[in-house]
Amino acid sequence: MPKKKTNKKEIKKKEKKKKKKKESKYFEAIGRRKTSIARVRLFPNEKKEFLVNQKPLERYFPLPELQKIVNSPLEIMRCLDKFKISVRVKGGGLFSQSEAVRHGIARALVLFNPDFRKKLKKAGFLKRDPRMKERKKFGLKRARRAPQWQKR
Repeated sequence: MPKKKTNKKEIKKKEKKKKKKKESKYFEAIGRRKTSIARVRLFPNEKKEFLVNQKPLERYFPLPELQKIVNSPLEIMRCLDKFKISVRVKGGGLFSQSEAVRHGIARALVLFNPDFRKKLKKAGFLKRDPRMKERKKFGLKRARRAPQWQKR
């Protein structure tokens, strides 16, 4: 039996089809606050789901106040049920992490639609909170706290 020859064009078409199936389009952004860093991915064409470190939002941020902070950019843009959101967050405390996630979501929404920028900027969600703990200096107890002075 003679072998069937395949030309290069057919092979390239097959490879493109495979790539399209594997390719899942998402918008990724980094959010930061203090020492917390959040990597946020928005998947626009998937069912609504919000995962933070592979846990549902309600389990990772149990307080309603923290959940409201995280969802605030989505509420402002009225896109609460339009995305599947996946977040990897590390460092800092829960409050700091929630604000880092908020910052990342706002940045990702701007990548999704640049028209959102004006509203999110006015709300203050695109600004990184730069406050961090100051480093300890030698001869001091903390960054600025001097040792207690003793007269005798």
